[in-house]
Amino acid sequence: MTSRIRRVESGVGRPILRVALVMLIAGLISGRASADDIVLKWNEIAARTAAAATNPFNQARIMAITQLAVFEAVNAVTGDYERYLDTPIPASPGASVDAAVIVAAHKVLTNYFPAAAAALNTARDADLGAIPGGPAKTDGMALGLAAANALIALRQNLLGQATDGSATPPLTNIPSSTVPGDYQLTTGCASSAFYNWPGVTPFAIGSPADFLLPPPPSRGSQQYTKDYYEVHTVGAKDSADRPADRTANSRLWAGTSPNFALSMVTRQISVAKGLSLSENARNLALIMMGINDSLIASFYNKYHYNLWRPETGIRNGASDDNGKTEGDTGFTTFISTPCFPSYPSNHASGTNGATEILRRIYGEGGHTITITNPFNASVAAINTTTQVSGAPTSSVVGQSASRPWPSPGFMSPHISGQSVVVIGTSCTRRASSGSSA
Repeated sequence: MTSRIRRVESGVGRPILRVALVMLIAGLISGRASADDIVLKWNEIAARTAAAATNPFNQARIMAITQLAVFEAVNAVTGDYERYLDTPIPASPGASVDAAVIVAAHKVLTNYFPAAAAALNTARDADLGAIPGGPAKTDGMALGLAAANALIALRQNLLGQATDGSATPPLTNIPSSTVPGDYQLTTGCASSAFYNWPGVTPFAIGSPADFLLPPPPSRGSQQYTKDYYEVHTVGAKDSADRPADRTANSRLWAGTSPNFALSMVTRQISVAKGLSLSENARNLALIMMGINDSLIASFYNKYHYNLWRPETGIRNGASDDNGKTEGDTGFTTFISTPCFPSYPSNHASGTNGATEILRRIYGEGGHTITITNPFNASVAAINTTTQVSGAPTSSVVGQSASRPWPSPGFMSPHISGQSVVVIGTSCTRRASSGSSA
């Protein structure tokens, strides 16, 4: 499904955006919001619940479902945008939009995270308890439930089984190639993971195959050699050459998913700019869809190019057909290596995809943003004081997912997440012309 979440003006949908791998928005719409905006509050609840319960890729999928359900519930009341769903969710006149948001988010989250139901129920009951009883509240609750059920039904059958490819075998793969450059299992990996993820149904793009990146640098190239030695120098577990800020940032980003980080950033900017509940619902839906679809496309590229990890490449540097790499059989990465191929970086792809959406919604400069990881008290906060950007520059959101921190991937795969910005620019041109993406 290609998203049609567009501003409705005078009864006519004017194409402000067309969602693709990174879904972009032209322009800002003024509004009012406060720090207790119920959309932002339940985004925080959703982000924390998902981050504590599942992997970053399933987080992206479930957060997109959650925020779309919230968007559909809000939009059924306000009518500000074209809907995402083909079939509209009816709203009774006067239905409480706050009640709709609470129930929509709660229903999706308890559907996917039943173990967190007690805490989610407590949060729901407290927030609903603050809304006066009556038809408006009852109708809002019914609306939220209908929106949640509709979004859940797009992704699973009546038996609760996923129908979007997220549980379709084979989920893993055992690579057999020993050819230099080909992905081989790394320390702690019994198989390569998320082998099915390229086949997960996106929320907005037609196919991840439409976003095939250029190949990574060849092993004999100057770029590969440069990447090799930079990772060997700053990415080693016991590196004495790694600056302290890279160590701290790497720990933060290794344990902070794109969804968690960009939800945090979005909430902070939305409050500072005073956006309305309706705008927040739409923006969060776009950002979460962008992360999800970026990660699907990233996995498509990973398993297409099947590039080995630095752990393998550096340990086998003496036999990699590059006369300038010496090899280090004892090399161990600072950040544990994930169990899938190296190119491109998932985190860079997901984070830069969302960052480009942020930039186009809120503007690039003039922000004060703090990113923290509440699940690890030893990890320091990053204060990004001025900018959001899809490019790796200092003091910007997205820099740590783009620049050469000591990641378990080569530098080119890490930086390749910038490619989603290029893709997004192309999509913006098509959006402004009103053509399909």
